[in-house]
Amino acid sequence: MKEKTSIGKILPVMFGFFIMGFVDVVGIATNYVKLDFNLSDTVANLLPVMVFLWFLVFSVPTGLLMNKIGRKNTVMLSMAITFLAMLVPLIAYNFTVILVAFALLGIGNTIIQVALNPLLTNVVSGDKLASSLTLGQFVKAIAAFLGPIIAGFAAGSMGNWKLIFPLYAGITLLSTIWLWSTSIIKEEQEEKNVSILGCFSLLKDSYILAFFVGILLVVGIDVGLNITIPKFLMERCSIPLEQAALGISLYFVARTVGTFLGAIILAKYAPAKIFVYSIILGVFGFIGMLFVTNLVVLSVFIFIVGFACANLFSIIFTYALKRQPERANEVSGLMIMGVSGGAIALFLGMVSDYVGSQMGGVAVLLVCLLYFFYLGRLFTKTDAK
Repeated sequence: MKEKTSIGKILPVMFGFFIMGFVDVVGIATNYVKLDFNLSDTVANLLPVMVFLWFLVFSVPTGLLMNKIGRKNTVMLSMAITFLAMLVPLIAYNFTVILVAFALLGIGNTIIQVALNPLLTNVVSGDKLASSLTLGQFVKAIAAFLGPIIAGFAAGSMGNWKLIFPLYAGITLLSTIWLWSTSIIKEEQEEKNVSILGCFSLLKDSYILAFFVGILLVVGIDVGLNITIPKFLMERCSIPLEQAALGISLYFVARTVGTFLGAIILAKYAPAKIFVYSIILGVFGFIGMLFVTNLVVLSVFIFIVGFACANLFSIIFTYALKRQPERANEVSGLMIMGVSGGAIALFLGMVSDYVGSQMGGVAVLLVCLLYFFYLGRLFTKTDAK
């Protein structure tokens, strides 16, 4: 039986979501690296691929690792790897070193995303899980929102956007110490006799399979927008990168507002209904982006898209955990493997290079969003049971 939830338990776990948000710096970093080394979209987008490839490789093994060393220890391992990743760019600045740094960041982020969501279930009650996961995404969104601003300030005022890395390293170290010193988190033991094949057997459940595809696409949309927005604004509005990069911050402001409101709304209303309303709003925003060239109006549509997509991940994740709660670690590992959908950035780069416009990439993301109408039906069926 879980102990009564206390703020002392929740805070260090929630701050872990802030560290989780560091991965979103790959969006603005890709744009700076492309500019610094004069790369094509396809080559530059290898950077986010290098990050999200590891979600495909390490997610399921991490779910099994949690069964052996515990969720809290797994989270701390992820923070140690993230700390190391932040130090690598301080050694040298070339494309190879940056690829290595973001590979480590991807590995660390894979582990923390797999472990932190189930760890949250140890400190909150089941009926508050959807709103708590959304609150975690709100904290993550704050980190994502601040990333482009910090990088832009470092580039503009200090002449070096890479100063963001030592700052992130220091914050990661503090978070690790805080969680390590929190000994009051009690973990429930799960079945130890599990395997990778057993974990993948979860996909035989048609609902789990649909949720997995949903995670693939929702992360693909999020990363795709993170990478594409600055280039899209530069193309459509003829503005420099420093100004266009603020479009990412606007997108994450919208996500931050959306997750904050979502944490409140999802505690009171059915997640399935909020999910469907969000999709409708998101489709409207994407269509607006495709047909508008005015910077102010385009910014409004970017905000709408960010707001609409804010709670999709946490709702899908919640329904996945509810589907088979007795196998939460394995379900989490499988779902977070879906975060490898961020590698869609490479495909978006290829599409943009092929059509000669960022419009192609935005159109692909709109098509991805349409899949969620199907998920909305599954959520409604699940709630009806």
